[in-house]
Amino acid sequence: MRVLLVNMPWSPIDLPSLALGILKRSVDERVQSATCEVLHANLEFTDWITGRTEFSAEDYEYYALSSYFLGCGDWVFSSALYDDPDWKEPEFVAVMSDKLRRERMRMTRELHRIVPEFVADVARRVAESGPDVVGFTSTFQQNTAALAAARQIKRLAPHIVTVMGGANCDAEQGAAVHRNFPFVDYVVRGEGEDAFPRLLTALGSGDGTAAASIPGLCHRTPDGAHTANPMPTGPLPPAAILPPDYSGYFERLAASVARNWVEPKLVVEGARGCWWGEKHHCTFCGLNGSFMEFRSKSPDTFYQEIMDLAERHQVLDMYVVDNILDMRYLSTVLPRIIDSGHDLRMHIEIKANMRRPQLQVLADAGLVYVQPGIESLNSRVLDLMDKGVSGCQNVRMLRDAAETGLSVSWNYLHGFPGETAEDYDPVIRQLPALEHLDPPVDLSARIAIERFSPYFKRPELGFTGLRPEEHYLFTYDLPEPELHDLAYVFSAPERGVTEPTVGLLNDGIAAWKKHHADARLTHTDLGERIVLVSRRRSFQWRTLELTDPFETALFRLLDQPHGPAALHRKLTSRADLADGAARTPKDVEDLLRRWVDLGVVFTDAGQYVHIAPAAVNQDLLRLDYMRHVHTRPGSGVPTAPAPEAPAAPAPALS
Repeated sequence: MRVLLVNMPWSPIDLPSLALGILKRSVDERVQSATCEVLHANLEFTDWITGRTEFSAEDYEYYALSSYFLGCGDWVFSSALYDDPDWKEPEFVAVMSDKLRRERMRMTRELHRIVPEFVADVARRVAESGPDVVGFTSTFQQNTAALAAARQIKRLAPHIVTVMGGANCDAEQGAAVHRNFPFVDYVVRGEGEDAFPRLLTALGSGDGTAAASIPGLCHRTPDGAHTANPMPTGPLPPAAILPPDYSGYFERLAASVARNWVEPKLVVEGARGCWWGEKHHCTFCGLNGSFMEFRSKSPDTFYQEIMDLAERHQVLDMYVVDNILDMRYLSTVLPRIIDSGHDLRMHIEIKANMRRPQLQVLADAGLVYVQPGIESLNSRVLDLMDKGVSGCQNVRMLRDAAETGLSVSWNYLHGFPGETAEDYDPVIRQLPALEHLDPPVDLSARIAIERFSPYFKRPELGFTGLRPEEHYLFTYDLPEPELHDLAYVFSAPERGVTEPTVGLLNDGIAAWKKHHADARLTHTDLGERIVLVSRRRSFQWRTLELTDPFETALFRLLDQPHGPAALHRKLTSRADLADGAARTPKDVEDLLRRWVDLGVVFTDAGQYVHIAPAAVNQDLLRLDYMRHVHTRPGSGVPTAPAPEAPAAPAPALS
């Protein structure tokens, strides 16, 4: 049996597909008499499109990730899905004219008209190569491209078995795909490294009844009726999660025009699920789909996978797709990476309440980027999200990351039911003080309602009357009830703060981003005195020395968030402070107020934390970061890391 796995646009071009890498290995190891190859059609597309029109790495990134919530990438390939180069173009233009720049609108419409030729070419070559089974992954904006290719292949070679899976095929979404697109023979829902080999084994044996026993699988009865097996009752154990086989990706990239666009990265996976989400599912988060249960590979297994991949492919940049770091790895995997001598550069998601020594371990192990899921700097709004952190803890994360040399990738979100302008006003006033710390990757965004999130599943949290986002209406030819099952993103009446507050917040963030490169605030603790140095546009002072023992002691306590009462209690109980007992709560509050005015301290919800990283040549660290960060060809401008949502899913032909 010959199996071909296809990675259509708009899969990122600087990363091999983790899921297809895992599935390739699962086929090779678990299906007798089967061979498996991967077609990197996303790279094929870069070569095809650059030969026909002006198209850049920035353009590809836009359709792959940046336009996800607008659906531009999927609409581009809807013309190929429906064999109509003008498919719903008036509807697209009417809705998107106010959302896209003129040049982006022109390019999107041009791509929409010409991509059917690319899909036809891919389908022809696949059909001529004669595989028995073709599997398509569908994650992010791959859905219409994958469906269009499956349709064309089925038209050219009806005997080829077509299979789809991935994040866009989880639970109800997968059933909707199978129900509405009869040229897809099977849809794998959930984790695919168990279900897909079982399906191939059944196909190889000719057992027409075996499909009914594979959890999550969508298949058809002999009379062609759609059938969806019940979803698996639980996730795969970590020992069953195979390492990926990336054979062919780096070779294909080296022969592509994309080799001049990107520095390739390895994708590695230590865990699935979210240990925080098991207890407190963040209200807006739709990640992890059907299985939130956290499970991680043994430290030995994960370490060996990292080393094997780095040595085999001679690539040191790695993207860790785990939704959250297994804290055990801080004392197991990461110290071994440090001792290995490999100069790895990695990106990983963490929780924002990690302490400085833990962040230092990450930095020493080669973690260049961290994504701590900050989302807000106000504790009340964070409570509405059920994030389990405070505004001061999030600011502490930004401060400690700057001190340890980590670059923080984070988003600011708004639009939560119950939030008010009063929650945002104190943060907006203090944004100029934070300009020396990493700003959000973009302006604040109103939350999207994602399938699988508590906001989607629990209307009592504030969102009712959910409908598929408008872009689904001009991408697919389906009635709204079917779109409701197919969609991942939903529209709802806006909640929370309104435009005046959002405008002020975004003005502050825009200024933060503009002035960040030139801003500086550090402190040096010399024992008897603490010297702070500032270079921020909103503050006139440049050097501030703290020599009063009470003040230096208070500043050191503010390494961690404290309230005034706790600060006063701790300071007045210290025998080494000569006049400590004489200081009043008002003395503490007056000093805190002065430091807030000077931009030395951040305050939120009655807590205070200082915002001055220890001086460790921050300017040089920024230069080193600029040297490593991916730059747009010819621009020299660093691009932001990929946004948090939606994050990379667990593989299921994904």
